[in-house]
Amino acid sequence: MTASLHELRTHIEGQRDRIFRDLTEIVAFDSVHNEPGHEDDAAGAAEWTRKALVDAGLDVTTHDTVDGSTAVIGRREAAPGMPTVLLYSHHDVVPAGDHSLWTSPPFELTERDGRWYGRGAADCKGNLVMHLAVLRALRDLGGTELGLIVLVEGSEERGGEGLDHLLQTRPELFRADVILIADSGNAAVGVPTLTTSLRGGGQVTVTVDTLRAPLHSGQFGGAAPDAVAALVRVLDSLRDEYGRTTIDGVDCLRTWEGEPYSAEDFRRDAGMLEGAQIMGTDEDAPADMVWARPAITVTGFTSTPVSQAVNAVPATAQAKLNVRVPAGLDADDVMEKLVAHLEAHTPWGAHITVDVQEKNQPFSTDPSGPALTVLRQCLADAYGAEDAVALGSGGSIPLTLALQEAFPDAEIALFGVEEPQCTIHSPDESVDPTEIINVAVAEAAFLQVWGR
Repeated sequence: MTASLHELRTHIEGQRDRIFRDLTEIVAFDSVHNEPGHEDDAAGAAEWTRKALVDAGLDVTTHDTVDGSTAVIGRREAAPGMPTVLLYSHHDVVPAGDHSLWTSPPFELTERDGRWYGRGAADCKGNLVMHLAVLRALRDLGGTELGLIVLVEGSEERGGEGLDHLLQTRPELFRADVILIADSGNAAVGVPTLTTSLRGGGQVTVTVDTLRAPLHSGQFGGAAPDAVAALVRVLDSLRDEYGRTTIDGVDCLRTWEGEPYSAEDFRRDAGMLEGAQIMGTDEDAPADMVWARPAITVTGFTSTPVSQAVNAVPATAQAKLNVRVPAGLDADDVMEKLVAHLEAHTPWGAHITVDVQEKNQPFSTDPSGPALTVLRQCLADAYGAEDAVALGSGGSIPLTLALQEAFPDAEIALFGVEEPQCTIHSPDESVDPTEIINVAVAEAAFLQVWGR
């Protein structure tokens, strides 16, 4: 027997205090992977996850991976002839940064104005406690005949190399007919959403050298090549006069064919300042820019710090670039052409070194498959909407492509408790608890009806 949507909602809403307690406990771990001084917190988050999955009635194993992280896998076998569904989340987080920029301590879950604040509250510990709420509801309301695999990894924010290697060497741990990746979220609070594409990309470090050592600016300035100015010229070549990304030989004017992302919504979600302009022309929609086209962001820049400035011509300068590659383009090709572009646009005979790291391909999924069609309806029903929307995402989750390649016949869905107000990866990250509850209702409904 399956529970009605009303029964599922009543049960999951009744878990609100338990959900808050779970999230409080797991947020308390500063579980940054591969960061000196964070080892105990990373191990603590993995152990908390193991115990939580055992408490939920699953057979649980832990796997120490090649990158030093711990993957936790809970399992319940399927009834004869029934498919298996994999539920994904991760227990690691990005660094909290300067704690003084947070309104409340980042590792103390704090309720404020109807939202719960803390590092990882949305990305991705909020999705983890959502899965746990679903498992409790299923246990108490008739269960499911589906096989279940609950996978919670520990290094997603640092590339997930350990889980990728585990997938390659132990694919039987992951084999499923449907894969629900809860590491994404809605277009806005209350708008049920499936994510259908992710950009790939990578990290690129660019170093420009012009002199053996800095030179006195009075004696040599004006004639000696300035490494900072040279690097600025190189970086400026990556945008046209309208701020659109340009890479020689790459189509950077692709358009998004799915549901729109209005300029008004984008400005609000991005927190743009009064008078600041969205990149592109009036013909370039925000959805084109963030879901359909390559993007390059300068995430770091190094020369002489302002506090240490002296009257000298800089001899070297360095920048870190985050590159995003949309579905439909090949990341290897884009990176190769980006390197050639940077070298071709380096002025004044400056020496340039380009180091490409953490490269990964984009991902896309077909939302019209039978399982995703049912999940989409479950999301709509949970939110009281006519339909769920299908949107792209500018972010990257390398595991999605690895799972797609390993299990090409499996349907893969991306959704979750995150939405723009969560400001993931930033100070004052938060989650709206109604999103945890609504997504849990949808996931529980899917796990009861799919495969019947």
